[in-house]
Amino acid sequence: MIKDTSSSSKGSNPCPICLQSLNQEAYLDRCFHTFCYNCISHWAKLVSGKHYHSNSSIHCPLCKRENFSIIHGCDGDSFQQHYINQDKGGFTFSESHRYRLQCYCSEPAIVIYQKFDVLQYWRCHRYLQPNRWLQRWLKREIQALIQEEDVDIIVHHIHGVVESFLRRNKREHMKGVPEQKQEEFRALISDAAGPFLFGRTERFVNEVELFLASGLTIEAYDKVYLQCLGSDTYVETSENAEEIHDQTPQVAYLNLFYEETDITD
Repeated sequence: MIKDTSSSSKGSNPCPICLQSLNQEAYLDRCFHTFCYNCISHWAKLVSGKHYHSNSSIHCPLCKRENFSIIHGCDGDSFQQHYINQDKGGFTFSESHRYRLQCYCSEPAIVIYQKFDVLQYWRCHRYLQPNRWLQRWLKREIQALIQEEDVDIIVHHIHGVVESFLRRNKREHMKGVPEQKQEEFRALISDAAGPFLFGRTERFVNEVELFLASGLTIEAYDKVYLQCLGSDTYVETSENAEEIHDQTPQVAYLNLFYEETDITD
């Protein structure tokens, strides 16, 4: 049975995931609940990413019924059918991607936030220092969260927001209360990432702050996570770094912001 969506009112029934008007209307093959195609596809990938073994089905986020494919592109005469986890040539997760997705799927550990003094980062105007590793870190995080390889547009958008915030505040010569700057920054990142990350946006904003406040390379930042949280599988993003097994890693803190003095142009 082919569902004719040509005459449906997309505005009257918003997508249950993004809560916006349906874009590229799609529905699940058993329960027939309707979503934006990109929304339900990304949701299926995020759910699948929580498991080590790929599932060939997903449970509807509304009714929990098991479904095996996503129907889209319906015009009354034809349709396209996307079977869950059966695409060829998809993006292959590295161990680093898998570990970071596990971090986002777990409750944030207080010990991580204790490692990096985020408030001090803002009060000492360290946010005015550019971070050479941010763009590459953002790409790894976004790839892990939405499980797609080509995320350059999303990364460019979010990184551009950070760069614009930095340039504007340098021109203003650090005017404003640090806490207000922090709130403004978080709101900007949330608005930029929200359309792509949905429910994980707030956690992502926290991670962006932590990474920037740490002043560490990507490899060193990952090692701090391993030190604080541990993992059954060792994650290493540097090809030339030494292997670390069960022993506590000696983190090379490459923090560029040891001074407590204000930064001036």
